[in-house]
Amino acid sequence: MLLEYIAIGVMIAVATLIAFIAIGLGELLGPKKKSAAKDIPYESGMVPYGEGTRRMPIRFYLIAVLFILFDIEVIFFLPWAIVFRQLKIFGLIEMGVFIVILLIGYVYAWKKGAFEWE
Repeated sequence: MLLEYIAIGVMIAVATLIAFIAIGLGELLGPKKKSAAKDIPYESGMVPYGEGTRRMPIRFYLIAVLFILFDIEVIFFLPWAIVFRQLKIFGLIEMGVFIVILLIGYVYAWKKGAFEWE
């Protein structure tokens, strides 16, 4: 019964071994010269100003999460569009319900000011 899992265990072990070998070879054979230029943070070719770990406003994260949420929900349109003719009126009604729920969430976030950027 557990024989089926041996291949998965071997694959995980080999992948882990290869990862450790790659990291070890990089540390062993990689360049080790330290310089002041290598120690400064690099930001898109611009000279950085201020500390590197600035606090980001919570609105940035809120908009990012909302974008991901609505983006993932839109992905469900493709499988529905592919089998639309097979689902007939039932599929149309179900997608209508899905879109209404999606729009309710969108309007709620909009009314709460989640999309406002100050």
